[in-house]
Amino acid sequence: MANTYSQIHIQIVFTVKYRESLIPREHREELHKFITGIVSNRGQKLLAIFAMPDHIHLFVGMKPNISISDLVHDIKIASSKYINDKKWIKSLFRWQGGFGAFSYSQSHIKNVVNYILNQEEHHRKRTFKDEYLLILHKFQVEYEERYLFDWIE
Repeated sequence: MANTYSQIHIQIVFTVKYRESLIPREHREELHKFITGIVSNRGQKLLAIFAMPDHIHLFVGMKPNISISDLVHDIKIASSKYINDKKWIKSLFRWQGGFGAFSYSQSHIKNVVNYILNQEEHHRKRTFKDEYLLILHKFQVEYEERYLFDWIE
């Protein structure tokens, strides 16, 4: 798109179906590289990625040529197929429906990247549910509890 300039930085968060811990640690880097390729092939810039066993955080510099929903859809479909084709788990791998998307200004990029890359440390202190609810409250996102992720308690 000629003469189109933008600065859009989005943190995207989504979970494994039923929040099961199915992303094997030994395949994390391979999954990161695969998803990086999807984001890049869609013309976007991945600033940070980190997959926990039950959820994933992405931080993307987005261009306005694709919707966030379309990008997340592409990532979920392709990465689910990739994980299943690789047979990383014995059952069928699926991402849960929905996602969180939160925008940040240029001045917050470094902090968000550090936050995402240090997910393991954050989750020693706070559960994913607590973390996600904190983000929703911080961004003043209205939500209905029944439409949030299916939580495993």
